[in-house]
Amino acid sequence: MKKLDWKTCFRIGVTVFVLFLAVHYWDSAFYLLSLVIGAAAPLLTGCVIAYLLNILMSFYEKHYFPKKTSKWVSKSRRITCLIAACATLLGIVILIFRLVIPELIACIQLLTAEIPKVLEICSDYIAKNGAIISYLPEDFSKSLTNINWQEKISQMVQFLSQGFTGAAKAAASVLSVVFSGVVNLVVGIIFSIYLLFGKERLAGQTEKFLSRYLKKSWNQKLHYVVGTLNDSFHRFIVGQCLEAVILGVLCTIGMLIFRFPYAGMIGALIGFTALIPIAGAYIGAGVGALMILTVSPEKALLFLIFIVVLQQVEGNLIYPKVVGASIGLPGIWVLAAVTIGGGISGVFGMLLGVPITAAIYQMLRRDINTPKKQPK
Repeated sequence: MKKLDWKTCFRIGVTVFVLFLAVHYWDSAFYLLSLVIGAAAPLLTGCVIAYLLNILMSFYEKHYFPKKTSKWVSKSRRITCLIAACATLLGIVILIFRLVIPELIACIQLLTAEIPKVLEICSDYIAKNGAIISYLPEDFSKSLTNINWQEKISQMVQFLSQGFTGAAKAAASVLSVVFSGVVNLVVGIIFSIYLLFGKERLAGQTEKFLSRYLKKSWNQKLHYVVGTLNDSFHRFIVGQCLEAVILGVLCTIGMLIFRFPYAGMIGALIGFTALIPIAGAYIGAGVGALMILTVSPEKALLFLIFIVVLQQVEGNLIYPKVVGASIGLPGIWVLAAVTIGGGISGVFGMLLGVPITAAIYQMLRRDINTPKKQPK
């Protein structure tokens, strides 16, 4: 048994003291951490955008004159593939919006136009049958004459003015949030472009920093963990996109078979929203049902039943096989990761739960299957 030296005791003491401070001043530490994360939000957004674009950019770089090593090809490879990646991502988003938004606006306009007709039908029914009037008390008309209408109108005007002030404040708050979000997104996109252009140099600087201030064994372990996480996230994103395409195609084919309207458009919408694990298709289903409702309420109800059945098949059979196979995670653990992640942090937890669980699963499996060295 090794003896404790003063360095080990000092490290233990510092660790215990830091833990005490973190627990005792948790509220202040959490508030400070929230401020730091809020200030760095555009940069964090840029890192996420850069990571997603890097998947497409790396794919294009592998196919951009791979056998040619001329100076012109080497210099143009990065910028050409980056533009191609941005154009691909932007083109997909524009295509989805061009398919969905015009039809959605037309459906809302149609529903709005039908509301006066429904109210007119209801008023005619009441006037002809008098069913509601018969339930009113006999002295109802007398009670109306005893009301101080001037006072009630002034109260109503005051209520509406207060409501207008509150609505104006709410609108200003919403505009401020939207403007801040747009600014953060623009700064994030610019930062992501800088990251992608200089990712090799940034990786080299990070490696020098870690080699200088970390032990070799710690540096190797850190590389191993980060590499496993990167591989899991990369495979998860590719698998999730493949699963979304499969679900969109199946939805379109099913809607064509059952003769539902807007088959291609709703299939594309559900495929796009299916990028959110498990629950994403239900979001697209709500919009799709609203569109079909303008054509036929019966078909809208049948469409919801169809989506529920399709989503159950996709969530329990297709999703665990496609995404689980792409990241090397058994289907049961995919369902467990989505369930637990969604319970902890909603949609954000669903997106992160599967790749993080896959990385932990891979590291544990390698550690268990690696024979340990026997002590001499």
